[in-house]
Amino acid sequence: MATQWQTYPIEFRGGLISNLSPLQQGINAVGSATVLQNFEPNKNGGYSKLLGFEKYSTTTIPGTGPILGLKVISSGRVVVARKVDSSAITTFTATASVNGATSSTTALAVDGNSGTIEVGMAVTGTGISGTPTVATVTDQNTLVLSSAQSLSDDVALTFKHLDTPDLNKTAYYYGTGTTWTFMAKSASTNGGKARHTEFNLDGDDKVIFLDGTSYPVIYNTSGNTATFLTSSNSSDLSGAEHVAMFKKHAWYAKGNNLYFSAPSNVSSFGSGSGVINVGQSVTGLTVFRDQLIVFTTDTIQKITGSTISDWSLSPITNKTGCINGDTIQEVGGDIIYLAPDGIRLLSATDRIGDFALDVASDTIHKDADSFLGTSNNFSSMIIRGKSQYRVFTYVSSELDSVAKGLIATKFIAQGSEGINWSSTVGIKAHVSDSRYASDQETSMFANEDGYVYKMESGSSFDGDSIEAIYESPFMPLEDPQLRKTFYKMTLYLTPAGTASVDLSMIYDFNSDATIQPPTQTISSTGTSVFLYGASNAVYNSSGGATYGGELDKIYNTNIIGSGKTVAIRISDFSTNPTFTLDTAVLEYRQNDRQ
Repeated sequence: MATQWQTYPIEFRGGLISNLSPLQQGINAVGSATVLQNFEPNKNGGYSKLLGFEKYSTTTIPGTGPILGLKVISSGRVVVARKVDSSAITTFTATASVNGATSSTTALAVDGNSGTIEVGMAVTGTGISGTPTVATVTDQNTLVLSSAQSLSDDVALTFKHLDTPDLNKTAYYYGTGTTWTFMAKSASTNGGKARHTEFNLDGDDKVIFLDGTSYPVIYNTSGNTATFLTSSNSSDLSGAEHVAMFKKHAWYAKGNNLYFSAPSNVSSFGSGSGVINVGQSVTGLTVFRDQLIVFTTDTIQKITGSTISDWSLSPITNKTGCINGDTIQEVGGDIIYLAPDGIRLLSATDRIGDFALDVASDTIHKDADSFLGTSNNFSSMIIRGKSQYRVFTYVSSELDSVAKGLIATKFIAQGSEGINWSSTVGIKAHVSDSRYASDQETSMFANEDGYVYKMESGSSFDGDSIEAIYESPFMPLEDPQLRKTFYKMTLYLTPAGTASVDLSMIYDFNSDATIQPPTQTISSTGTSVFLYGASNAVYNSSGGATYGGELDKIYNTNIIGSGKTVAIRISDFSTNPTFTLDTAVLEYRQNDRQ
């Protein structure tokens, strides 16, 4: 009797898995991935190719080294920090000549300008008394100084935000997508990564930044001003490394100590302020379920209460902690962070005051070990609309094209069982941040090249192709001892535009004893994306794109080869738009037992 063809559906789900043996994964997790690079598990099903990123501004941030701080204020405004170098000093230096002698007045007219004069610049030149700054700029020829001056006509003046003594200090700028505007500089040099927290106690949105070396700086979104605290606020704050807002107090972590401000005043350390020693050096802070969670390398503790009169410090666990505070984020009702044994979740349970501590990265144990061993410098962010956590390693000497990251997408409210993983290659992030406001989510990152990049934008990595790869486990298709002959595969794929992917069928664990068929290309036909003005996209032309046409979603292709187990590899190394892998259906004949 003739042997009939059989079909085998593969629903793409489960994400990246690397804690199972190859055959176990192919039997128990069909549709999961052994490689899931630059794809993300989609909440609506399947795996979607990552969206790209592009420059937020084509102007680099003045300074040297990696961007030290990045805070997304809105879709149109970003605050950044970077170490000052000689080019930054030059960028924020202007010159002009006095246009008409002055006599003990703050009003000043100038001409012969070079560079841009801005509010806050220090003014020097023959006849300048004291250390005046520019208080008002009506236009580049009409200024008001902070103190009265008597100056001769045609005296050359220099205006500077930064000068040689500021080399290696940390400067803060804001940008709206064009140039970067200087706001303030630290008093100390060689600051580290600038961590931050936001608050609003008086109607103005503000952000506290601190870099582990200097005093904290407060950025006010109203007026784009940045003001450093000093020893007059509290000498204890110099060199603070972590900060959080809890119960209308600012909490600054420095070594073993947590210094909390007076209520409703982040810069006051009088009545209502104080210090709590947590026993070990703090590695991170976050607020969760009306509690301040305090991480050290070996412990996790919580602070409850409302004021200095009833603060209470109690342990959550003394067994393990967080080894990098830049990995701490809240996503899908859980706190996710990097622990000594992998990426963990801190989750609330049904019991009041109780917590669960799952190792969320257990399912990608091999990939997580490889990723975490790359560097001890991390950044992280969340994509709220996708219930997604992204964490990136940073190696300064590494090419952008090989920079690595991990993506965790949550499919259930709490716990690690509902997490699907994937990986990124090509996103080099020293700092990263996201914000959801006015029904719009904005996510950005930066490294040492001086640019800020906007994620979830376009279909390329700033013009470079995105190398997206899915590879399934080796599947026995019912019986691992019987050889199958393969004839056809139907790929259900949802494109956002023109689609073209490479398909490889791999048999018997890629054994040399089995003939491996060549890679073939599957492309959309008939309909493509209509791009206005493109030479190959002529409206309603038979040779180009058809406006309003339906995109192909079902791709039938003939395949060849035979084997006892089979794996599918689908790759796309292009700048084509995103697409979602939904399902694949294999048609094959099962041979007789021999």
